[in-house]
Amino acid sequence: MIVRRESVADYPEQLQLESAFGNFRVPISRGAEVPACDVLWITVKATQLEGALNAITNADVVGSIVPLLNGIDHLDVLRLRYGPSKVIPATIAVETERVAPAHMVHRSPFARLSVLSAGRSLLGPALQHLQKLGFECRFVDDEPTLMWGKLVFLAPFALSTTAAGLPIGGVLSDPQWRGLAIGCVQEACAVAITEGAGVNADAVIAGSNRFPPGMRSSMQKDVEQGNPPELDAIAGTILRGAAQHGIAVPATAKLVGYIEAKCRKTSSFP
Repeated sequence: MIVRRESVADYPEQLQLESAFGNFRVPISRGAEVPACDVLWITVKATQLEGALNAITNADVVGSIVPLLNGIDHLDVLRLRYGPSKVIPATIAVETERVAPAHMVHRSPFARLSVLSAGRSLLGPALQHLQKLGFECRFVDDEPTLMWGKLVFLAPFALSTTAAGLPIGGVLSDPQWRGLAIGCVQEACAVAITEGAGVNADAVIAGSNRFPPGMRSSMQKDVEQGNPPELDAIAGTILRGAAQHGIAVPATAKLVGYIEAKCRKTSSFP
């Protein structure tokens, strides 16, 4: 596990996970620089990516990079820096929270890992093992559907829960917030389809209605704690795509405005 250089000495020697799939304690090695490896999984927040990449001091010893960041724009950053062939796009849908260093709590009843089919030969065995633990895993043939397929779920969920300060059940039971969330789904899907993704707004809305009512987004938690939210990574992609394709996105823009106002009050950003 790669951690900040200043944290290595005091970082726990065991990784602890509390999950509906089981509770685990496993020994880990810690370091501040990425060693030679077949696969590097990048699991930081989008706001932390640039700093995290400083740990890759020799990209030649890294076989492949699998980023699990929210949003889409990070793929261009990684491909430009390390080459297109080294990056395997992937997404994960899960609610987890780090409650202490090396102590993670998996709060959602699901964990869904999706990987571009180009990574099947390399990552197939790993995904099979994760499925045995309880993950839902799949390979997706086209990149727009893979990446936008997560974003059209994530953006309405993250933006509406953060703007409202409510879990998803509270958002969906309030007519105003529900209307904005559904509008955001429709707008995100309109942009995604124009970008070549195979998504369906009705299916996304139906899936969102099945979220556990107490589920909260990581963006919501970041804003409440005064941390910088992944607003650009999650909403910015939709807003930029909408501007490029001439698509109106009033619900998304309104939710972003509410969040920006909250962030100014909590000093999450200037």
